[in-house]
Amino acid sequence: MAVFEMRNARKAFGLLEVLKGVSLKVEKGEVVSIIGPSGGGKSTMLRCATLLETMDSGTLAYGENVAAREENGKSVYAGKAALAQVRRQFGLVFQQFDLFPHYTVLKNVCDAPISVQKRDKAEVEAEAMALLDKMGLKGKENAYPYQLSGGQQQRVAIARALAMKPEILFFDEPTSALDPLLTGEVLRVIRSLADEHMTMVIVTHEMPFARAVSDRVVFLDGGVIVEQGSPEQVFENPQQERTREFLKSYRETSGAQA
Repeated sequence: MAVFEMRNARKAFGLLEVLKGVSLKVEKGEVVSIIGPSGGGKSTMLRCATLLETMDSGTLAYGENVAAREENGKSVYAGKAALAQVRRQFGLVFQQFDLFPHYTVLKNVCDAPISVQKRDKAEVEAEAMALLDKMGLKGKENAYPYQLSGGQQQRVAIARALAMKPEILFFDEPTSALDPLLTGEVLRVIRSLADEHMTMVIVTHEMPFARAVSDRVVFLDGGVIVEQGSPEQVFENPQQERTREFLKSYRETSGAQA
């Protein structure tokens, strides 16, 4: 059974139709990278997947837990209790870290498992310390976010998401706010999670990373999935002209910046 499945998702903001029937299924242990131009619908798809936006039509499920079904051509969402159960199954790492500035690193990581999941404080703190060590943040547990680099803050955000023990992790451009040196720190952490078969969906503009870490690459443009396949297929032998144009423009831009 798929860990996550979105079917025929549609979303408009006023007259602007951003998602035009997007379907995505993610199996356990799979790493899926979502690539495409700005404004193509990547972040909106992710926000609908993580219940930060509601779909106009389409269905959404996490395993056996249905977040939204379709009725009379419109998405109908589950009740509050059912959605709370769904939210426990995924973690989300944002572009801008979104840490609580007045909490220490340790409290940022421990807060939700203790207050939302009602888990034992000592157990959560022990797990959090182990996660921070894994993220290369040993000794930073009593620091505050302003005392950390952007890369360190993003690794705290990943630890915070993992502390909830999600079935799947979503990343929304996790390195877009970082300089190249700090980007490498974060990508190494995500790569290590992929090596451990953590189920992940990663919206990214880091093409070499997407190619190296993904089981599947999805090219989203104009609110539709234009093409998807293995990294080798999408990057080396794209079947669609729009995919070829995007990759060509990306290479030209990257070459100009180098």
